[in-house]
Amino acid sequence: MAKKKKSELILKKPLDFTLLITVFMLLGLGIITVLSASSPKALAETGNSYSYVKRQIFSAIIGIAAMFAISKVDYKIWQRNYKVIFAICLGLLLLVPIMGASSGGAKRWLVLGPISFQPSEVAKVGVIIYYSAWLTKNREKLKSIKEGFFLPLVILIPAIFIILILQNHFSATLVICMLVAILMILSGCKIKYFIVFGIPIAVIGVAALLFKSGQGFRMNRVLTFFDPWQDISGDGWQVVQSLYAIGSGGLFGVGLGDSTQKYSYIPEPHNDFIFAVLAEELGFIGCTIVIVLFAILIWRGITIAMKSPDMFGSLLAAGITSMIAIQVLINIAVVTASMPVTGMALPFFSYGGTALIIILSSVGILLSVSRSTNNSNS
Repeated sequence: MAKKKKSELILKKPLDFTLLITVFMLLGLGIITVLSASSPKALAETGNSYSYVKRQIFSAIIGIAAMFAISKVDYKIWQRNYKVIFAICLGLLLLVPIMGASSGGAKRWLVLGPISFQPSEVAKVGVIIYYSAWLTKNREKLKSIKEGFFLPLVILIPAIFIILILQNHFSATLVICMLVAILMILSGCKIKYFIVFGIPIAVIGVAALLFKSGQGFRMNRVLTFFDPWQDISGDGWQVVQSLYAIGSGGLFGVGLGDSTQKYSYIPEPHNDFIFAVLAEELGFIGCTIVIVLFAILIWRGITIAMKSPDMFGSLLAAGITSMIAIQVLINIAVVTASMPVTGMALPFFSYGGTALIIILSSVGILLSVSRSTNNSNS
């Protein structure tokens, strides 16, 4: 009874207002950018320039409702059910090769009536919950190389096998591996194990993937990264057009809605390369504002993790914050030709209804953890 009263007391505390406002600002800018970036394609496909943004707004409304609902749920419920959550994620991932739908040449989607989504997006959150709970439960054993390094990686193998081998989804695999490594280090696993064993394993894995038969397109992306102009009409097209867009933006941009690169130059400008359209239309100033907003979100997430009263809440908050940060860094790095091209959406900006709902729901978990801190904005 006392435990229940304590939980109810925590959930009556205010949300992290700074985090909440930052999320709404990013979401608003994202919807405006989707409207601009998607309008030519939407008009060509449906005869309605607003068809994409309407779906994005509808998803945003559902996501906001889910965010507030989840923020009122005691985050410890995820700890109690972490095994079930992980099993559900694996089950959804296994369904993709069996009954999944293809899009853009890749079979990564599940279609349930009017709803289509990538289970790998759900799996990212599921992995965060599972490892936050598992590492908390086994905190006393994490100093050993067996329990603190190899065992957590062995647990991850089934999910990685399904996502990487059966779905050929390298970007999701990269994010999940980075999240697990971050959570392991934060929970007390020795960094020297990652240096001695983790880095060689990662290098061998990436090399095997690049040189694997039938995976030549990935090697081409790496080679193109060093000189995108060597194949400007082929593998270098996206990156070169993205750089043209960024360069055209200058300091203040060409003006909202006035991008020229979104007209069939940048493929799918409302998805992975939406930041290039933003840079062209709003310039360096607009990009800086967006990056600062993401920095504020990450700062609040780290603060919530540091102030959480227990290890699970701390790891959960750190994991969700890291998930957003990793995706932002990789997306902007790809768009600015700072790393090889890989399909990575920009949170709150890239078009995609279920991805937006999942991100907002994740923020709901972060807000739930923030209620347990003594001072939500200190």
